[in-house]
Amino acid sequence: MVVIRLSRGGSKARPFYNIVAADKRVRRDGAFIERLGFYNPSARGAEEGLRLALDRVNYWKSVGAQTSDTAERLIKEAAKKVAA
Repeated sequence: MVVIRLSRGGSKARPFYNIVAADKRVRRDGAFIERLGFYNPSARGAEEGLRLALDRVNYWKSVGAQTSDTAERLIKEAAKKVAA
């Protein structure tokens, strides 16, 4: 099964997450099928904190991909930002 989830990067105490479509059996930071965007929780000021390719997210959901709780929250946040 394909799952849309966060893959952690960055250094100690400075997290950076890639939002990826990956096989459920692969470890969190392992191989993935496609990178859909990123989330930077420590973004300040004019830095971009969230970028997501919503068209690709919708494609993966249409073919049966599940989303993690955090990824679902970020997808809703990105959709709100686009609609505004």
